[in-house]
Amino acid sequence: MKEKMEEKTNLQEMFELLKDVYENLLPFDRLLGVKVVSLTETDVQVRIDMRDELIGNFVRRILHGGVIASVLDLTGGLIASVELVKHMEHLKMDEIGKRLMKMGTIDLRVDYLRAGEGKYFIASGSVLRKGNRVAVVRMELYNDQNLLIAAGTGTYLVG
Repeated sequence: MKEKMEEKTNLQEMFELLKDVYENLLPFDRLLGVKVVSLTETDVQVRIDMRDELIGNFVRRILHGGVIASVLDLTGGLIASVELVKHMEHLKMDEIGKRLMKMGTIDLRVDYLRAGEGKYFIASGSVLRKGNRVAVVRMELYNDQNLLIAAGTGTYLVG
């Protein structure tokens, strides 16, 4: 039982490290104002607040499509990272870090479903499939009114 508790602690430490990377160490994520609001084995949620710097249409004051795609992509990458870490609990922290450093986006598709209106936006998603080298993730972006703004599918190199 004690070993299981230590494994969970190590997994939780990795999740805290991932959160720190996505919120503080990636300059573009800092520019977007990314906040990881949930990061567990089964739930990843990322939030950005609407700001003037993120507006794509100044007349309608809506979120820029590139910001939407970026948030979906970084959320997909975070979800793929969580999935990778979950399957590597037996490795040492530095080995996991090396694998995470090699991750990258292979493909991203975004469907813009509504104008990006809102005070804030929450992105989440789930893994559709994870293989030894590639993970496919489905992501969604909702506004503060819980309206689906965009959905995406991303393919990520994980091995």
